[in-house]
Amino acid sequence: MLIPFYSLSFRALKRSMKNITVIGSGTMGNGIAHTFAQYGFSVSLVDINEQALQKAIATITKNLDRQVTKGSITEDVKQATLKNITPFTDLVKGAATADLVVEAASENVDVKLKIFKQLDEVCQPSAILASNTSSISITQIAAVTKRADKVIGMHFMNPVPVMKLVEVIRGYSTSNEVLAKIMETSRQLGKVPVEVNDYPGFVANKILMPMINEAIITLYEGVAGVEEIDTVMKLGMAHPMGPLQLADFIGLDVCLNILKVLQDGFGNPKYAPCPLLVNMVTAGHLGVKSGKGFYDYSSGGKDLILAERFKK
Repeated sequence: MLIPFYSLSFRALKRSMKNITVIGSGTMGNGIAHTFAQYGFSVSLVDINEQALQKAIATITKNLDRQVTKGSITEDVKQATLKNITPFTDLVKGAATADLVVEAASENVDVKLKIFKQLDEVCQPSAILASNTSSISITQIAAVTKRADKVIGMHFMNPVPVMKLVEVIRGYSTSNEVLAKIMETSRQLGKVPVEVNDYPGFVANKILMPMINEAIITLYEGVAGVEEIDTVMKLGMAHPMGPLQLADFIGLDVCLNILKVLQDGFGNPKYAPCPLLVNMVTAGHLGVKSGKGFYDYSSGGKDLILAERFKK
């Protein structure tokens, strides 16, 4: 049973949540940094790779330009947003004054545990440590820190500036106060937070990943082709994107990692990843990020070309 949160005053919350550190400048990290900065928070964006940081700032700028063109924000808001973001390659410096840290590194449990252990050592004692993990146990992550009551999950959806949902995952020891702060902070970002309990895959991926896996199995067994499977789900089930295209968008390596977490966590063979998915990841066909997955994105255009392997 979910424990209801209590609300804090907006003024007190703003005072306690001023400085945000985002760990990781990839697709999710730069989207999270963009969103916090746009809503007036001071953001430190941390990545060990200077080139990755430069690419992230360029991506944020491009996305802000798109918002200006659409009229959803002004040029002044764009400039203010960019001024609110400071890049760091040194985690110690980037996280030293954080009121809230949002980790958005790769979906790998060992990587996350290492980051949180270090964050616990370098952050101020009052700092809340959040993970954008889409499947890994918040309780397990919290266990490597000395502040388990201040560790929580904030699972944003991609693209972060656009998608409204934030899954807020309460670990076994997460306090009521921290839950309330994160729920309200999510609302300040224009998001709709949903509290869920700490079980493998939470809600979104416990439901989504078996569906994607089943779509891959359907292709693997020769029931239908890529376009046919996606068309059935789009036109028959009113999905805005077919499951195979969505898998490409998420990253096939990420899908595989989440399915492994579900399989290990529940011990149920229904979560076993399709051999085709395993082979594609092994071959480096990861979807949009690698230029090829179930579709071919190598042309760089907006039109998707069906990957040669899956053409009839």
